Amino acid sequence: MELHDLTLREGDQMPDRSYDADAKIEAALALDRLGIAGIQAGFPATGETDHETIRRLDGRTDATVVGLARAVERDIDKVADAGADGVDVFTYLSERQLNHVVGKSREEMLDATVAAVDYARDCGLAVEVSLVDSFRTDLDVQVNALERLADVPVVNLPDSVGATTPLTVAERLDALGERVDLSRVGVHFHDDLGCAAANTLVAKERGVAKADVAVASLGERAGNTPLEQVVAGSTSDRGDDMGLNVGELIPACYDVLDALGEEVDPRTPILGVEPVTHESGIHTTAMLDEPSAFEPFDPAQFGGRRRLLFGSKSGRGAATALLERAGLEPTDDRVDRALDLFDAEGPLETKAAVSLLAERVD
Repeated sequence: MELHDLTLREGDQMPDRSYDADAKIEAALALDRLGIAGIQAGFPATGETDHETIRRLDGRTDATVVGLARAVERDIDKVADAGADGVDVFTYLSERQLNHVVGKSREEMLDATVAAVDYARDCGLAVEVSLVDSFRTDLDVQVNALERLADVPVVNLPDSVGATTPLTVAERLDALGERVDLSRVGVHFHDDLGCAAANTLVAKERGVAKADVAVASLGERAGNTPLEQVVAGSTSDRGDDMGLNVGELIPACYDVLDALGEEVDPRTPILGVEPVTHESGIHTTAMLDEPSAFEPFDPAQFGGRRRLLFGSKSGRGAATALLERAGLEPTDDRVDRALDLFDAEGPLETKAAVSLLAERVD
């Protein structure tokens, strides 16, 4: 399953955000360093910044640079004029969207989409299509659309409002896979129920062709599928690094965040500092000997690092181990002294704690 990053477009749609072209280009180059397959750099019909971003990225990335467009010629012209490699044409097929967004029949929208695909190809663009609100669209409608778009290499199924859970995704893709080839299906999830990463990993196991992701889940409402969670989950749990430079995962994501002026909550999985920081006495004592005792993966695998802290929560086992690292015999008196020092001076990381003991315990 290929990953295509949407951070530059979806992140820019969040309230009070307006990334300039320089920021977007810097972020795109960081993503390219990670080895991402595709970067959706913007929606050129909505403004000059996205047009400029795509134009200036031309020839600078190994990743395919894609622009978003409605199923209308003027949008596709904007993508082509910017010099994008490809276009993601989005269309509406669910009852809610047809009735309340576009006011057209499903057949009218399908006809317009087929025409837009043909037009985009004539413009020299690689084409993919996204069927908005797919997971709340009837299965037969999806199958019909995939059949009508048989010459489109990838048709994306967005869960546009984040309404699905892993069981629903599995059931829908299993049913769809009985009627169409899932290797030409992509998925796009939002995180409104907190299930986007899990949904994407389920879809990956079902054999879909691609998934849309975003760094730190940046995107409208609760955000999109977090890139870093999908990559770390696939690598650590299934042994599949998805062909990415996983040692660059955390540094590249932080470069993207820095470029866009975004931050993450300290408790954010993979990227936050707290999931890799340990202070509990039982945990740190065990992790001095074997870190995997209380962590799901080695953060260094993804370019991060763990932090073991020693302070008021530390116990005799940790003090004993650190005294030994400092070259001191862990007598009862020295252990007591070490715990007093940790309480007074901590919390300290491992190296600082060892140095403190070497200097202050005799």
